[in-house]
This record gives sequence, structure tokens and C-alpha cells, in this order.
Amino acid sequence: MIDHSLLHPTMTDDDIVAGLRIARMRNVATACVKPYHIPLAKKELADSDVLVCPVIGFPHGNSTTEVKVTEATAAAKAGGAEIDMVVNVGKVLGGDWNYVTEEIRQINDAVTAQGAILKVIFENDYLQSEHIVRLCEICTKLKVAFVKTSTGYGFVKQSDGSYNYRGATVKDLKLMRQKSGKCVQIKAAGGVRTLDDLLHVMSLGVTRIGATATVAILEEAKKRGIGHEPVEVSFRPMAENSTGGY
Repeated sequence: MIDHSLLHPTMTDDDIVAGLRIARMRNVATACVKPYHIPLAKKELADSDVLVCPVIGFPHGNSTTEVKVTEATAAAKAGGAEIDMVVNVGKVLGGDWNYVTEEIRQINDAVTAQGAILKVIFENDYLQSEHIVRLCEICTKLKVAFVKTSTGYGFVKQSDGSYNYRGATVKDLKLMRQKSGKCVQIKAAGGVRTLDDLLHVMSLGVTRIGATATVAILEEAKKRGIGHEPVEVSFRPMAENSTGGY
């Protein structure tokens, strides 16, 4: 269920190699990398089951549709099996749904033509429920593989003047699962930091998470007896409007 995230802007090539080796050793679903790291990721993950997941239009989604399509096509051709894109948030907030739909359509078509799949990042911290619902409807109609909550970098100015984000909230995940078609999977990203977080979002219908705390999550899973065989476990639920907090 884990996309191991290696996206922080300060990460050096050595940092990426170390992260890719964690992804390989822990046999996660994918390693999420910036596009220029695709060749390095392919090399480090060769002969493993871990897929390469590059991001495009990341983290703010502000590139033109043409540039996003070109970037997505190049990323898929270079070896990206799953592509995570960011919507144009300003167009979403402005209600320019024709633009939003056409952009997602073009990128999805470009990605699937290369045999890859697309995850569409909404950046929910910037949106209201009505925007999330409309995006779920659009992605369902376009048969996108995944809808995703956040980049993990969608910082919003708080009442105290600081900048922070909520990321994947229980409220939004319930809404996304309810309003997305059965063939559209849900990815929770931003604030899913513990095994309890993962188990809770899993119970809501989430099938993939983006995480930097991969090692801590999987070590805790081992401690609780989670392995290759089904096992019943309990978890501490998250607050309705936040992740990572109880």
C-alpha cells in the first residue's frame, strides 16, 4: 500500500539512493521521485517488484497543459509506471471545469498510451468539499486510476500566521471514496505517519498511501504481528478533520 516518498526539494542524489534502497528492502508499491531521478530509480530498483512513480506539475500544478502532457509522456517513456500529477488549483477554485477536465483527459491519455497509470492530486487543503466532489466525478468519468488527497507540500497560512497543512483528513477521504467510482482507487498522502494512520485510512477504502515514515510504519506492523497472512488488528482512530493526531 505504500508509495515511499522521496520528493523533498533538498534531497541529494545520495539521499535518493538511500531512500531507494529502503524502498527495495521494504518491498513497497512504488518509490515516488522527481522526474530527473527516474534513471537512478530504475537502476536501484532493477530486478525488484518496486515500481517507479515520478511526479509531474509538482507540487503546485501551475504548468501549462502542454508542458504537463510533455512531462508526463517523457516520465512514462523513461520508466515511470505510475505518474502522480497535480491539478491546476486556481482553475479548480475558479470553476473552470472545462479546462480542468481537458487537462486531466490529455494527461491521462498520454500516460496510459505508454502503459502507465495516472494518479490525480487534488491538494485538498486549498479546496472546499464541492471542489473535491466535482474532481472525483471528473476523474471517474475519465477513468483515472487513482485520486489523491495532497502533495504534502500544500502549505496554507494558519490563524497564528504560520504555514502548515492537514493533508489527508478522514472527512475528505470518506468524501472521495463516496464520490469516486468503484474503479477509481484512493491514495492518501500528507500526514499519514504511523501504522494507526495507515490502518484507519485503509478502513475508509484507501488502497495506497504516500509516506516518508515507511520504516517506522512497517516496523510497527511487525511488532503487531502483521505479515503475509491475514490478521485482525485494532487501531487508534484519527480525528475527523486531521491526520496524525488523535
